[in-house]
Amino acid sequence: MSCKHHHANPHRAVLILSLIATLAPTAALAQETPSPAPAAQDVQTIVVTGTRSLNRRTLDSESPVDVIGNKELLSTGSGELATVLSRLLPSMNFPRPSGADASDAVRPAQLRGLSPDQTLVLVNGKRRHTSAVVNVNGTLGRGSAPVDLNAIPLAAIERIEVLRDGAAAQYGSDAIAGVVNIILKRGAKGGEAEVVYGQYDAGDGEQGTVRGSAGFNLGQDGWVRIAVEAAERNATNRSFADPRPSAGPRQGLITQRYGDPDSRPRTLFVNSEVRINDDIDWYAFASYGERDTSSAATFRTAFTDNNRTTLRSPLYPEGFQPLLGSTSVDASIVTGLRGVAAGWRWDASLNHGRNRFTLDVNDTVNYSLGAASPTSFYAGELTSTQSLANLDVAREIPVSFMSGPLTVALGLEARHESYEIGAGEAGSYFGSGAQGYSGFRPENAGENSRNNKSVYLNLEGDITSALSGALALRHERYSDFGSTNSAKASARYAFTPTFALRGTASNGFRAPSLAQSFYTITTTNTLLVNGASALVETGTFPVGSAAARALGAQPLKAEKARNLSIGAQWQPTRNWTTTVDLYRIDIDDRIVFSSNLQLANAPALSRALAAQGVFVGAARYFTNAVDTRTKGVDVVSTYRLNFAQGARADLTLAYNHNDNEVQGVAASPAVLSGQGLSLVDRQSINRLTVGSPKDKLGLTGDFTQGAWNGRAVVTRYGEFTVPQNDPALDQNYDPQWVLDLAASVRLNQWRLTAGIDNVTNRYPAQVTSRANLNVNGTQPYSVWAPNGFNGRYFYVKAGYTW
Repeated sequence: MSCKHHHANPHRAVLILSLIATLAPTAALAQETPSPAPAAQDVQTIVVTGTRSLNRRTLDSESPVDVIGNKELLSTGSGELATVLSRLLPSMNFPRPSGADASDAVRPAQLRGLSPDQTLVLVNGKRRHTSAVVNVNGTLGRGSAPVDLNAIPLAAIERIEVLRDGAAAQYGSDAIAGVVNIILKRGAKGGEAEVVYGQYDAGDGEQGTVRGSAGFNLGQDGWVRIAVEAAERNATNRSFADPRPSAGPRQGLITQRYGDPDSRPRTLFVNSEVRINDDIDWYAFASYGERDTSSAATFRTAFTDNNRTTLRSPLYPEGFQPLLGSTSVDASIVTGLRGVAAGWRWDASLNHGRNRFTLDVNDTVNYSLGAASPTSFYAGELTSTQSLANLDVAREIPVSFMSGPLTVALGLEARHESYEIGAGEAGSYFGSGAQGYSGFRPENAGENSRNNKSVYLNLEGDITSALSGALALRHERYSDFGSTNSAKASARYAFTPTFALRGTASNGFRAPSLAQSFYTITTTNTLLVNGASALVETGTFPVGSAAARALGAQPLKAEKARNLSIGAQWQPTRNWTTTVDLYRIDIDDRIVFSSNLQLANAPALSRALAAQGVFVGAARYFTNAVDTRTKGVDVVSTYRLNFAQGARADLTLAYNHNDNEVQGVAASPAVLSGQGLSLVDRQSINRLTVGSPKDKLGLTGDFTQGAWNGRAVVTRYGEFTVPQNDPALDQNYDPQWVLDLAASVRLNQWRLTAGIDNVTNRYPAQVTSRANLNVNGTQPYSVWAPNGFNGRYFYVKAGYTW
């Protein structure tokens, strides 16, 4: 079920429509000289992801590959890459957590309902480094530390290729759900600049973005392309008033924040290439970005109970809401040489990336310091680093029994990863710690690293004019948990020129991230205690620590995956293409967060931790505890209608149905079961199976005539469930339909756009008040909602190309 938010502002809609009407006469003048009709375009595209062949098209590939162009990436009102992909890809889910600590600043995206870190992200075919942030609270993707997609600006991207298939044998760890390959803009010719402004119907969340890209010559045989993007995204607030007497003098007033954070991203991307001679090219691409974010923690009321008897802090007599101020600094550089020698194509590269995440807690107190407490604390920092050296060679070798050459590709790769925790100031973790986010302690601090070496072989080619196939083999050795082998076989058979079947079978893996092995922090979390929500000091301990071992933790091992898929491709005409792909993904030893092990009723464990100087109300750690099976189907159908005078309409239907099941759960260690605790509780298990939408349908119509373009997108988000340990507290959410509309006009080199996302102002159902899950009405919407809970969004764009 769905409902509309109580805020409404129709005047902005009138302003948007007025702007379109104002532009209409100008557009009519632009059409007085008719534009030539565009030539018919083939819907097939050359792809580079999942293949090392030179001329593999989307319809020739043995695995499904989605190609998303720059026009589609800029077709929504959002400037966040993860948000845009979730609207364009039915198999991708991107909820918007709030009140989830650092996860508010670095929000994870899911492919096929799997963990965010089970999707590999490449840039120009090179592995992208991961974020330093671990998603540790009650969000989807809990326990993951994936790539921060939103650190990559839309201005830098030419297209994105999404391989919806297991590819660990081709690319290594993390490629279980699929691969997202981001291709940067190239060349010295042309450029573009765009200004975007938008605001939500509720009157908040104002956003402004400036982006641009331009190319320049580097001597006579080279080019460099620079892309910049800067944005100001103000917070949204969908909190309701706090009715409790303990809220203090502001009882019944909205004094809290619950919604998107304030965000200030600034990003620079550079892509370049120089021809050294006829056989060798040098290339390099680099990025640097900073994103300042201010997100809200749970509000602390003025009094400890509803009888107004005890003042919580003399510094905030009306209560306070801690704000988490973070800065994410993301930097990377890739450089290499590629060329041809003795008939072999070769590519040798060096790749270095780093993400540093620093955290301050503002508008807060440390209760243990009383009236002398500062109101701001430096809580520490996290740093994730990756360095990689890679050599690829490939060539086409004629084979007598094949209709085409055999592409042979070999590769070597060496990777070094490190993860570092830096301690915060003493006041941030002393005693009760800073409210909202207790800082990293000196005993938490330190740097850990590992090395990995791999060798791989790929074979692919056309066996007959109708049958093609590919084989990939990979061996990897990690310094921390040993060796692993992966293989993938795929084939495609064209029964007719318009119909083919394709299929793949592979095994893969995902190495436990260093963050999962070594992340440690103590924070204040909202947990269900004796049937009601309460704030509990919760410790997250690395598996090798004495605290985690006392709770039964074991060293982490790699996740093991088995992927099967079969698909059909049908292209009855040049302008109509349909693909249907069935898949199954089995994952053993899946790494998840343990339950929040509440220690109030486990005195033996409390004493064991206290003997180590650890005093928390709950504890957790990472564990290989669950075996899962994911089954689903992807359907993509595109059709182009050509009309008179060059007009055309592009219609797309995209659908994903996804079902996750738990096949097995590891037994709880005796130290836990003996105290009545479970290693993995019902909520943790069901979060994997029912927390993301079961299906998602997208219907897109894009119409172009002369200088005008109109776009309509209807998205149906399927049902999902927010589970609890008590089944009676589960909340089921019905499917939700969302309509997005946009219109644009091109005036010579200018392009003006006006649009409305979520035209009908749809909101998810409100969170139930049972067991105070809505925190006294102050958190009325679920952070698992796939389309968020901000409501209708208006935006305008002005772009200039040259």
